[in-house]
Amino acid sequence: MVERFEKFSYAIFEISRCWHRIASEELAHYGLKGAYATYFTALYRYPQGITASKLGELCARDKADVSRALALLEQKGMLVREEKDGIRYRAKVCLTKQGRLLAEYIMKRIAVAMELGGAGLNEDQRLVLYACLDTIIANLHELSERGLPQADEGIN
Repeated sequence: MVERFEKFSYAIFEISRCWHRIASEELAHYGLKGAYATYFTALYRYPQGITASKLGELCARDKADVSRALALLEQKGMLVREEKDGIRYRAKVCLTKQGRLLAEYIMKRIAVAMELGGAGLNEDQRLVLYACLDTIIANLHELSERGLPQADEGIN
């Protein structure tokens, strides 16, 4: 069981570490953190705009990180907030033309990384992999909410 945990943890950590390194190298040219790539992909999927709250939910980021990222991206001219009556609360954020061009570049680079990173896997293997990951995520979310059962409760 410990060996399985170590293999799983190491695999997830290495995937994340490599992804962040690649994203950081790609976005460094724009003075942006690699982690912002997820914001761009989410904003790209919502051309009509989304709220900061929804963006944080989609990108699995906390409110403070979203706020900092949006402020920087707005300052760099990558996005605009659609305020209502001068109120920024619950304002939708949208990519500017410059932001959309960068998002398109990011999407193309992600496609290359995904293709090369998944080399050697066929479509059936990918489907099984993602189904397994979805199951593990759901189980771990539930455990993180409920907590682990006590040792004497056993495992079903």
